[in-house]
Amino acid sequence: MIPAAVLRVCGRPPSIEDRPLPVPHAGEVPIQVAAAPITPLDLLCASGTSYFGQPATPYVPGVQGVGHRDDGTPVWFATSAGMRPGDGSMAGAVSIPYVDVVPLPPAAPLTLIAALGLSAVAAHAALTRTGGLAPGEVVVVLGAGGVVGQAAIQLALLGGASRVIAVTRSAAARDRALSLGAEEAVALEPVATLTERLRAVSGLVDLVLDPIFGEPAAAALPVLRPGGRLVNLGSSAGATAPLDSATLRSGSLKILGYTNNALSVGERADSLGVVAEHATAGRLTVSHEVVPFADVAGAWSRQASGSADGRIVLAL
Repeated sequence: MIPAAVLRVCGRPPSIEDRPLPVPHAGEVPIQVAAAPITPLDLLCASGTSYFGQPATPYVPGVQGVGHRDDGTPVWFATSAGMRPGDGSMAGAVSIPYVDVVPLPPAAPLTLIAALGLSAVAAHAALTRTGGLAPGEVVVVLGAGGVVGQAAIQLALLGGASRVIAVTRSAAARDRALSLGAEEAVALEPVATLTERLRAVSGLVDLVLDPIFGEPAAAALPVLRPGGRLVNLGSSAGATAPLDSATLRSGSLKILGYTNNALSVGERADSLGVVAEHATAGRLTVSHEVVPFADVAGAWSRQASGSADGRIVLAL
């Protein structure tokens, strides 16, 4: 038997139960789990209100995790828990289709890579694959206090950006963004004057990475140079944005959408490999909190309420 976090009622935290050791099927890799993050997608699926529909309960949540194969190789892995029937990463052991398993460097910091995970993959791919970041460009990162935003600041600079301007909600997030390499950090509020405040510190920029959309995205558009682009990969500030035609047309601006779902398995593995390499070398980090697996119910509630200090990672 192995310990597992089992969610029996949508909208409530999971609790620890004993489950049988999973038996690998053909094409699956047995993994001893070392850590699993509590991600926004986990919370959304477990709420029963996601676009995937209400999950069949009971199930073990966890759409990603890190651990070791039987030969000791450290790995990152993905699951479809909460989106399709089946269990996820929040258990002592899992069996994962080999295409969803990515080997990591021998010295990889597993809890940090668990915290970065698909959020950092989104930042990397949105910057490089969709945004087409070129050396010397100037980047604005909206929502720079979140995991995607924190990763984007560092990955933009590692990718050759000459300057990164962060937009944050709080003073703590501002200080963190500056410590991660942002040249300037601008307060998100009041949004009505965000355009002017961005112009004052950034001038014209080449790329806006936007995990939040809404009014902040509209406020960032006027600071783009002619032909500049905004890449959207989230909507925490609003599902719609008050964009105006004149701004778009006068600057021949580009608005691009990004989702991890568009990545092939190979592309996701490639981006995860870049993230893991930088994290292992000490070039990439993110605010996170490591919590013992036994405390999953309380950790889940704190992550859901927004009271946690960054991404919570459950350590097994």
